[in-house]
Amino acid sequence: MTPADDKKALHIQITQPASKQSHFSLDINLQLPSTGVTALFGPSGSGKTTILRHIAGLEVSNSSHIRLDDTIWQNSQTSLPPHKRPIGFVFQDANLFEHLTAEGNLRFAMKRAKKDQSVISYHDVIRLMDIDSILAQYPAQLSGGERQRVAIARALLIQPKLLLMDEPLAALDETLKQDILPYLEKLCRRANIPIIYVSHSLDEVIRLADHMVVLDKGRVVEEGDIHTLLGKLGTSFSRYQDASVVVVGTVTRHSPEWGLSWLTIGNQAIAFKQGNEALGEPVRLRIQSRDVSITLDKQDGSSILNRLTAVVDDIERDPKDPSQTMVRLMIDNTAILAKITAFSAHQLALQKGQSVIVQIKSVAVLS
Repeated sequence: MTPADDKKALHIQITQPASKQSHFSLDINLQLPSTGVTALFGPSGSGKTTILRHIAGLEVSNSSHIRLDDTIWQNSQTSLPPHKRPIGFVFQDANLFEHLTAEGNLRFAMKRAKKDQSVISYHDVIRLMDIDSILAQYPAQLSGGERQRVAIARALLIQPKLLLMDEPLAALDETLKQDILPYLEKLCRRANIPIIYVSHSLDEVIRLADHMVVLDKGRVVEEGDIHTLLGKLGTSFSRYQDASVVVVGTVTRHSPEWGLSWLTIGNQAIAFKQGNEALGEPVRLRIQSRDVSITLDKQDGSSILNRLTAVVDDIERDPKDPSQTMVRLMIDNTAILAKITAFSAHQLALQKGQSVIVQIKSVAVLS
């Protein structure tokens, strides 16, 4: 179902002229899915946080229209104040009450929650964010990652109909980011409310998002399902230095002696570094175009484990760097991008519809 077909979608129409605070005008018209994670992606100053603030009612424009389900939050006649909008908001900084323990912060949120609306239980939140052992501690005693996990739990316990997350990992160092990402992944997969996630990190977006809106200077540049958008040629992503695709499949085999797992897509499988994935569990992998090579036939004696049959679907020479060519390949119904030299594409005589072998290093597959 596309966002436009979903009568329960979040409708956002914002028109805001440039001001002293905002050096760009904002002009967007979006209808977003009512399930899953929508990422607002773009460089700093593209309007991502401003959109969240409008949705939350922290900024108001009389020419804007914001509606969730059948309830209007903002239009020329109506403007619900922030405390009457059923949202949870997670900021870059955890913004916890320093005089309250972690549990005290959560209990404060529960007092604000609407009694007739239950999105998630207290015990489910504690388990999901794995914070039972730190509930008695004060914010000053917590690490940055722990503080942010408590902040996410607090936002959920308001029992929101919509969760807004404004670059929740931006204030963390790389180690803490990697610590908290698995918790965000669990949240994004299990939450039964729509989530709007703001980021300028493509890694985060690929791991978490289902739908993506690309912004630049207050305008929508591209929008769509993340798997479709990343797998297209001619987009800003296909010309990105680390152009990647998201591959979703089921874990069908573990080889603990080699530290590998296998993900099945269609009738073929991709080996990747084993983590905590359970057999039968759906997993998404990121495959960068620069880690994919193409050969015309299977070669024995290669160190590359992943050699899959694919069909050339599209070919585009980079308009900014004519020495490079991007090839879109289909493995069953899954798109893979390969960034190769234009000379290699010429030597292989690649053509649309041609059957080839895609080679992907297992150590390069990112889970």
